[in-house]
Amino acid sequence: MSYNPDIHHRRSIRLRGYDYSQAGAYFVTLCTHNRECLFGEIANGAMQLNAAGKFVADEWLKIAQIRDEIELDEWAVMPNHLHGIMVFTDNVGTIHEFPLRMTQTQRRQMALPKLVGRFKMLSAKQINILRNTPGIPLWQGNYWEHIIRDEADLYRIREYICNNPARWEEDDLHPHS
Repeated sequence: MSYNPDIHHRRSIRLRGYDYSQAGAYFVTLCTHNRECLFGEIANGAMQLNAAGKFVADEWLKIAQIRDEIELDEWAVMPNHLHGIMVFTDNVGTIHEFPLRMTQTQRRQMALPKLVGRFKMLSAKQINILRNTPGIPLWQGNYWEHIIRDEADLYRIREYICNNPARWEEDDLHPHS
């Protein structure tokens, strides 16, 4: 089957024209491929990370070490997904892993998706080594993101992340939902 752009594409989740490198807070949710529970389990309302879940947590924490302008706020690894808030305290600017054929402005506007892609690639590599599953997808191709617009939005999302393990049975991402 040859490539057909009408059916072989993913719908962009990004806000058209928005600069995803500018200062602000971003809430992301990344799901495992086929929503498979790989990172541990919920026991008594708390997440118990297994080895794969610890790799995910460690790799998430490394995001804040990439640039001084990047901070992590509330986050949680769940059995089959990760919720996290990334804060850009200043304009992140160009991250040099972007393809050179893009303009400086295009590369700069992609800071958030580039960071998420880097996180997914590095965590998948480690977990595939752990599981002896080279080349097997760990994450879904896309992810969900939300630009946090004000303090009320930030507090609501923080509360959601903190309460997510205790509400696992009701979660839309729970395998039995």
